Amino acid sequence: MRVRRLVASVFAAAVAVGGASAASASAGDGVGKSGTELGPYEIGRSANVQHLKNIQQSGPLTGGTGTDIAFQDGKAFVGNYNGFVVYDVSNPAEPTMVAQVNCPGSQNDISVYGTLLFLSTDSSRSDDSCSSTAQSAAIKESWEGIKIFDISDVANPRYIKSVETDCGSHTHTVVPGGKSVYLYVSSYSPRAEFPDCQPPHDSISIVDVPIAAPTTAKVVATPNLFPDGGYTNTTGCHDITAFPAKKIAAGACMGDGIIMDISDPVSPKVIDRVTDTQNFAFWHSATFNTKGTKVVFTDELGGGGAATCNAKIGPTRGANGIYDLSADNKLTFRSYYKIPRHQFDSENCVAHNGSLIPVKGRDVMVQSWYMGGTSFWDFTDSDNPREIGYFERGPMPNGGGGGTWSSYFYRGNVYSSDIGQGFDVLDITDPSLKKADQVPMDELNVQSQPVYDVG
Repeated sequence: MRVRRLVASVFAAAVAVGGASAASASAGDGVGKSGTELGPYEIGRSANVQHLKNIQQSGPLTGGTGTDIAFQDGKAFVGNYNGFVVYDVSNPAEPTMVAQVNCPGSQNDISVYGTLLFLSTDSSRSDDSCSSTAQSAAIKESWEGIKIFDISDVANPRYIKSVETDCGSHTHTVVPGGKSVYLYVSSYSPRAEFPDCQPPHDSISIVDVPIAAPTTAKVVATPNLFPDGGYTNTTGCHDITAFPAKKIAAGACMGDGIIMDISDPVSPKVIDRVTDTQNFAFWHSATFNTKGTKVVFTDELGGGGAATCNAKIGPTRGANGIYDLSADNKLTFRSYYKIPRHQFDSENCVAHNGSLIPVKGRDVMVQSWYMGGTSFWDFTDSDNPREIGYFERGPMPNGGGGGTWSSYFYRGNVYSSDIGQGFDVLDITDPSLKKADQVPMDELNVQSQPVYDVG
């Protein structure tokens, strides 16, 4: 079985010790405490961040790694290596479970579009069913790729279609296209012995999903984004974020950051490309600001399994890189941002998934840092980003990794998918951000950024 993330083995250890009750995971107040001041499982937070709720994993998802989140109509769809769960978050302080689906296949990156839900399978499986087992990618008949569910009855998701993609699907990005929705599938780690994942694999797969006939979904293009081979670490992209209103997308492609013209969704073209050989090791994800005039790229140094939030690694590695984006879509580096709180050397901590908090005249983001917790930070001044709030848990009592995978703002609250501690709901009480609570949000796939009406 192909393993692409160093964190997989680390998180397995976390699960073994992560079965503590919700009470122990949220014990104590912890205002003003953080990082190496925290004891095992102890919560630390800034005074302007409240912890409203924690829901532990249950049923078939127990022990599975919690991953990404999508939102629609007051519901949160939360990925897990064992499947996914749907919560009604219309009352953020008391989310209720609507559905739980057992469908193993890492990492189950998740998105929703109308009555459709998409899952990424990035582990080689015996077949495309939800009862498949692990099987070597060296076997031609093995499967990995995209799974499509019908969620017209959200309490009873129905698996309707699979689409196999080269090297599987580590992540995918929703790109609306009229009568179709397109999925940009990012995958990597080719090897000569893998018949469906041959080197150099400097490409993405584009899946066309006709909205009226989703069971006819298929791969319609596999554009090579790096015909010259790219930077030495580039073997495909890790994550792509679309900005449909401007018909552009930003790609974090292992050793390169790129801007693409996606005016023709099935024929994206790279129009700018940057590298950072001094500080960036693994270009992981990208986030535009509200106006689409900046891009925040993340460096997942150590693949998510290393302790990089310490004095030894420093403030510019395993960090975010802030780039201004010109009117002609050219990137200019401005600065780095990394959480200013050192973690224990036993804690995996590095930049990971986050989203905008839409506020007029400001650029504010909430972001996961694995065991560094959730950081609220302002990058309005591209040269001087600063943290304005945080929430985190202390280390595992016997070592081991974990922490928050994704932290996203939706309808006035922040929702966090914790790898081993389940689903958290946070509220930032900073008065300067409260107008974001009124910004309309129905469907939200963070990797397909909307234009927010910030008034």
